[in-house]
Amino acid sequence: MPSAVTSLEKRALLKVLAAAAAVPALGALAACTDGGDKKSFHAVDITGAEYARDFSLKDADGRQRQLSDFKGKVVVLFFGYAQCPDVCPTTMVEMARVKKELGADGDKLQVVFLTVDPERDTPEVMKAYMAAFDPTFVALIPTPEQLVAVAKDFKVYYKKVDGKTPTSYSMDHSAAQYVYDPQGRLRLYVRYGSPVPDIVADVRTLLAA
Repeated sequence: MPSAVTSLEKRALLKVLAAAAAVPALGALAACTDGGDKKSFHAVDITGAEYARDFSLKDADGRQRQLSDFKGKVVVLFFGYAQCPDVCPTTMVEMARVKKELGADGDKLQVVFLTVDPERDTPEVMKAYMAAFDPTFVALIPTPEQLVAVAKDFKVYYKKVDGKTPTSYSMDHSAAQYVYDPQGRLRLYVRYGSPVPDIVADVRTLLAA
């Protein structure tokens, strides 16, 4: 992974850990369910965090989407963009593998891709991009103003990096994923590069809770 992405990932993780540590009765890496039963996760447990609780954005079909639309499923939310050369396609390929390895429970996983490049990521582009990995993956396309607000709420970093031409720019962005349980509660922060078997195990734990 490029060093620039690693630096961004570490910065985002530090923010998440700091926020999680501020939540009463929660350790940065300790997990507790509402019933007090401890759960062991491979990802960073941020249960009870006071941020990234919901969104209300249009998908590639123009439908307004919220977390409640996916109730009963484990939702994995990732911020990225279609012209990303490595991190985004790698993450989507891995999530397609996670869904496949879940077997019969695969339909209980919902991957949501929120673009940080609404200027170029049109509905047509995002439909084709999601279909390249899994047609059930949902793309969210915020307006530039909505992106500012949702990035702040989710503690996500993104920055436009100019290219040789006005349309050849790239986007630096946080590379982790937020995971919500079937009740729509924020539970986990999955770092970029986490092994697929670990993600599968965490999803199974959430589904069994």
